[in-house]
Amino acid sequence: MDVRIGVTQSIKEIELDLADTNRDAVVSEITEKLAEASGTISLVDKKGRLVLIPAAKVAYVEVGAPSEDRKVGFAR
Repeated sequence: MDVRIGVTQSIKEIELDLADTNRDAVVSEITEKLAEASGTISLVDKKGRLVLIPAAKVAYVEVGAPSEDRKVGFAR
């Protein structure tokens, strides 16, 4: 599943392609960390890279559909 995270004072988004995990579990983990002012969101992508983001710097989080549902090009 795709996850995009906007960080304050940065024009680039953090884009991650997570392994096929439970979408609700990812959303609840991110929500829990955002509730803590000093929390850190930690996510691991398909390639095994660990990304740590301070919750205080997160502007928005977009959780997409699982990767097999993605369309490429002009497909509908």
